[in-house]
Amino acid sequence: MSPLIPLGIALAALGLWLAFNLLRESRARNATRAGYLDAVKPLFDGGETQLQPTGFPRMTGRSAGLAFDLQAVPDTLTFRKLPALWVLVTLPEALPLSATLDLMARPTGNEPFSRFNTLPQSLPTPPDLPKDIAIRSDDATRIPPPALIDRHADLFADPRVKELVLSPKGLRIVILAEEADRGRYLIFREAEMGRTPLSPERLAPLLDRLATIRKDVLALAKDSA
Repeated sequence: MSPLIPLGIALAALGLWLAFNLLRESRARNATRAGYLDAVKPLFDGGETQLQPTGFPRMTGRSAGLAFDLQAVPDTLTFRKLPALWVLVTLPEALPLSATLDLMARPTGNEPFSRFNTLPQSLPTPPDLPKDIAIRSDDATRIPPPALIDRHADLFADPRVKELVLSPKGLRIVILAEEADRGRYLIFREAEMGRTPLSPERLAPLLDRLATIRKDVLALAKDSA
């Protein structure tokens, strides 16, 4: 028997073992991503989940009588220091606003989840907000009064809050949910995220905040009527 035959069998066995493990890891990763929003479902009435092409879910549901939309958006663009997972918490219910106001922490101009960079007008940052907050609008003459933003400036005390959007179509808060492990990314270029599901404790205050901002906007509209 040729000595190459046992070697060939061993290499074939090794190849099958590696393929099996890669398949198993891929299935586990897909299942973990798909379940990223499972833990927050009890916060909603009739929550519906739809899997996105990224493997992460998008969920819609009602909480305290309001309709919410949740999206988990992975950002693996190479110019970021580390790949990131953003969570978009949206309250897509129409508001009596005449313009969009977008507040972005540390904007780079390449946020894949936002149209911040397309808004034509840049506004000065109020003193009650951190200096690294940039503000843009599509019509600075028709934005909500400064008092409304001042009332919610503390939202950005959380360094993981990335964006707050107020628009005629509704409200949105974007948070940085997770960054890829630095060591594994730098050495192996591994950017797997979403292993730990989004927690109700992290999401619930954001739902409450959006509901409060909506109430404040409606109160302002009523007072000015």
